[in-house]
Amino acid sequence: MKRYAVITAFTALTTLVVVGCSETKQETNSKTTEENITLKKTAKTKNYFTQDKSKKAFSHPVKGLNYEEEDMFVLGKSFFRIPWVEAPAATTARDGLGPLFSANTCMHCHPNHGAGIAVDKEGKMTRSYLLRLSHKTSTNHKLLKTVGFEPDSMYGAQLSRNGNAKVPAEGQSLVTYEDINGIYPDGTNYILRKPHYSVVDLGYGNFDKETIIAARIGSALVGLGLLENITEKDILVHEDVEDKNGDGISGKANYAFDPETNTTKLGRFTWKASAVSVKHQSAGAAHNDMGLSNPLFPQHNCTQKQEACLNEAKKARHALDLPALRLDAITFYLSNLAVPKQREPKKHFEGAKLFKSLNCTACHVPSYKTALDIEIKPYTDLLLHDMGEGLADGRSEFLATGSEWRTAPLWGKGLHQKVSGEANYLHDGRARSIEEAILWHGGEAEKSKKEFMALDKNSREKVLRFLNSI
Repeated sequence: MKRYAVITAFTALTTLVVVGCSETKQETNSKTTEENITLKKTAKTKNYFTQDKSKKAFSHPVKGLNYEEEDMFVLGKSFFRIPWVEAPAATTARDGLGPLFSANTCMHCHPNHGAGIAVDKEGKMTRSYLLRLSHKTSTNHKLLKTVGFEPDSMYGAQLSRNGNAKVPAEGQSLVTYEDINGIYPDGTNYILRKPHYSVVDLGYGNFDKETIIAARIGSALVGLGLLENITEKDILVHEDVEDKNGDGISGKANYAFDPETNTTKLGRFTWKASAVSVKHQSAGAAHNDMGLSNPLFPQHNCTQKQEACLNEAKKARHALDLPALRLDAITFYLSNLAVPKQREPKKHFEGAKLFKSLNCTACHVPSYKTALDIEIKPYTDLLLHDMGEGLADGRSEFLATGSEWRTAPLWGKGLHQKVSGEANYLHDGRARSIEEAILWHGGEAEKSKKEFMALDKNSREKVLRFLNSI
């Protein structure tokens, strides 16, 4: 496959066009406008959606890719799906795993591109489950600006459960669940499960006394390129930090450091909107989850106190485990996965009306027209909201506090069970159904949750059937 510069159709409108120094500003603007028109016309020839509702529903390419785009998609697919191995190895294209890592393929955290699975049938934490590490508070302004938090000084930003041959694993994580019994006003019983986490077999001594652990499962990789193509203006119009309209909803944008441009940008991805682009999110996952150095995170994920890890990292065959072309290919691949369409929308019209009447659409904004004039219905505002103490884990990321979370897009939620093989919702997979996820809502969503609970059982089921149809 030939090497070429990739500008995806989704992000090209926000990419600067490189022009000769002799060209005037008017000529540059004219060229940019012409390119934008061409990109919009090209986008109209593509089909970004799929009717599939099987376990492969999240795995289809956008229809209408040209030959070069198809090649890039296939290349990205191979590096996303096939396991990595430690270096040096005969498989030179995908060696470089570790020295510390949690998984050896992206598919472990995102089965069939769906959400991760919290625990297996025996109750053990899966490789989809990750423990983030950070100081609860910090005065290290450089780290707060560039990383968004202060990592543990010995273990870094994430607990790695595996190490290469000569590198001890950092530790193993455990989870137990406490049943919380509740009852609807109409007498219907429900049970929520509250997770409790612990760590055993620490390989490098104790955590810093300020360190807290925060659990995460991999999120579903649905419509990432389309979400990146929503204009900032259309996101920020929903921001209402001071709740000036008095509806109890105070959406807040997160602004995160972009290591690709060394600037601060609007965050859109991860559970706390701490990644500014699909590329940023992909590079961070490759670095933290698999120990792959890359253009955005060129250092190995060893801390300065982990001598064995640092020594093993010196054996890397290449300057970067995941060089620019391969990272671009993975980014292109994830940006060009088709989105499942809503199933039988007319059948779920009443459920949609109830969902709106509960004011759920104040955060789960139904639709947008992207910068490329594509109509999408992701049901998110991509903003941060305080979800109450029940979901708070104390971890801050850039402007996101320990109780604030990005509004999760709802498209594809009803297919999680089929795609991933297990239905887990929320940032740590504690909810086993969409209904349980709703019942965990608090903070800004407390009023809407109580109104949902006050509905009769038939109306609640209409709302749930609607959400499962998206």
